Amino acid sequence: MLRLSKITDYGIVLLAHMASCGDRAVDENGHARHTARQLAKEVTLPLPVVSKILKSLARGGIIESHRGAKGGYSLHADHQEITVATMIAVLEGPVAMTECIASAGLCLLESSCSVRDPWQIINRVVRNALSEITLRDLAPPDPAGPPTLDRFFKVPSTQTVASATATTGEC
Repeated sequence: MLRLSKITDYGIVLLAHMASCGDRAVDENGHARHTARQLAKEVTLPLPVVSKILKSLARGGIIESHRGAKGGYSLHADHQEITVATMIAVLEGPVAMTECIASAGLCLLESSCSVRDPWQIINRVVRNALSEITLRDLAPPDPAGPPTLDRFFKVPSTQTVASATATTGEC
């Protein structure tokens, strides 16, 4: 089974929440600032987990850390520019379906593998799909409403795609 780690899943939930809460104090780039404590309370995750994730996201350049009395964390870029592929790469490592795609030379069968080329195609398709979805697609404009990925699916206008993340709606 292919599955993201809980840390990556929680990191994406935190980023989506940060992107949907624009009514906070803002940094010099106009992005809302959030403290680890506020985020932990609002998305109901333990503070140590949230702090660890925020540090990883800051090291990866997705968010910025601000020190001082009015410090906290803010998105580094517009939420339309941050892709799911980037979020996963920062929190989990490169998007790779198999070990040989992530790093050459790790598999003893690599030179004679008959499925390596098809896996590379599959990996490219998955990576491209994840690169098409941005934080804006995951973060509802109204924190109480679900996000919509309708532009990726042909669904009747009366249906919506179910929310992939649950937040309390607080900002």
